[in-house]
Amino acid sequence: MTRPATSIDERFMLLALAQAEAAQRAGEIPVGAVVVKDGAVIAVGHNAPIQGHDPTAHAEIMALRAAAQALGNYRLEGCTLYVTLEPCAMCSGAMLHARLERVVFGAPDPKTGAAGSVVNLFTQPELNHHTQVLGGMLENECAHLLRAFFKERRVNPHPLRDDALRTPDAAFANLPGYPWTPKHLSDLPSLDGLRLHYLDEGPSDAPITWLCLHGNPAWSYLYRHMIPVFLAAGHRVVAPDLIGFGKSDKPKKDGFHTFGWHRRVLLEFVERLDLQRVALVVQDWGGLLGLTLPMAAPERYAYLLVMNTTLATGDAPLSPGFLAWREMCAKKPDFDVARLFARGNPQMSEAECAAYNAPFPDAGHRAALRAFPAMVPEQGNDDGAAISREARIFWQTRWAGQSLMAIGQKDPVLGEPVMRALASQIRGCPAPLLLPEAGHFVQEHGAGLARDAVTRFTGTN
Repeated sequence: MTRPATSIDERFMLLALAQAEAAQRAGEIPVGAVVVKDGAVIAVGHNAPIQGHDPTAHAEIMALRAAAQALGNYRLEGCTLYVTLEPCAMCSGAMLHARLERVVFGAPDPKTGAAGSVVNLFTQPELNHHTQVLGGMLENECAHLLRAFFKERRVNPHPLRDDALRTPDAAFANLPGYPWTPKHLSDLPSLDGLRLHYLDEGPSDAPITWLCLHGNPAWSYLYRHMIPVFLAAGHRVVAPDLIGFGKSDKPKKDGFHTFGWHRRVLLEFVERLDLQRVALVVQDWGGLLGLTLPMAAPERYAYLLVMNTTLATGDAPLSPGFLAWREMCAKKPDFDVARLFARGNPQMSEAECAAYNAPFPDAGHRAALRAFPAMVPEQGNDDGAAISREARIFWQTRWAGQSLMAIGQKDPVLGEPVMRALASQIRGCPAPLLLPEAGHFVQEHGAGLARDAVTRFTGTN
């Protein structure tokens, strides 16, 4: 708690601290500023570069802009700016250009401070305006707020957004057959702070990187039988959880989810990890989204392993099996995910089936499960339909890599008729492997399929 003000400067610095706390609540570095003229506050501002996607949106700049609008003049003569952190070179330059009378700051900034800590732009005799500077005002309070913020970031580098939920780690304890180290990122532009979970195992310079994309209502756990096979071959495996699934953050609102947004996240993810020599492994929504990725960067992709999925182009009817699935999801949005897997995969243990329920402890965590069935493009102008039509042309005319298709023949949703139609749209696709015991979730029978894929793509046994 800040101490009571004992001077006019302290009183205004307390107002700047309140602005810094507002920045912290918004997920920004807690720096705040106020501009005062003739003893009255005429403008306030706090850090907002993340929220505004604006590298210039420092607290001081925000306050200067507001003050200039309030006075109707970009010159702020006779004004004092109070800021909780020593200004940087950019902000110091703006203050000098505005011809502020005084600048009062709180905590020094030993890394970028331009009022004496690193450089002192305010004492340059060559400049035609000189602003008085007073540092150290409520220094302890200002520094404490910053230290607490960065300590929290060190402990939790991916703070949870207010509009999202995060399944507790305890829900994923002791999952059978899933020993890999979780990795996270939240700074992709489209994520805007949402935390995405992924696996990244094997050497970064491996001859093949298997990019394994899951569907609804699964997550990367679906690939636990295939990952060891790929790793044993000396390859790399990258398996993300889509936002809303698995260990990734789960936006609270169903309407948050769109085809285009999820595709952008995957494109940025592939770019961030700079994946090369990719074997794209897709099934269900992993294919609906994943099959639209290679045309954006064909040089990254060399192989395709495609299981029960489709391209939803909006110019062909969706399968009766899928329409029945969508209707069921709409009528029973709280369906038991574990029971769904058990019904189609009698070989799975009770603990394995329960692992698919783990990400969704209550209805609030299930927005993606409710949203995804209705997101499948059905009409020509639906979100994702046009890009899927472009992808179809790519696979028909431009795909130059090796392909392998596997069909779970017990799948009532995206089974053999759908898959054979898709095979006709993939240039050079060989006759599919038929898996008579597999249903929709082919990966649950995936160890042998993974070995077949390694053999076909590498030419080795």
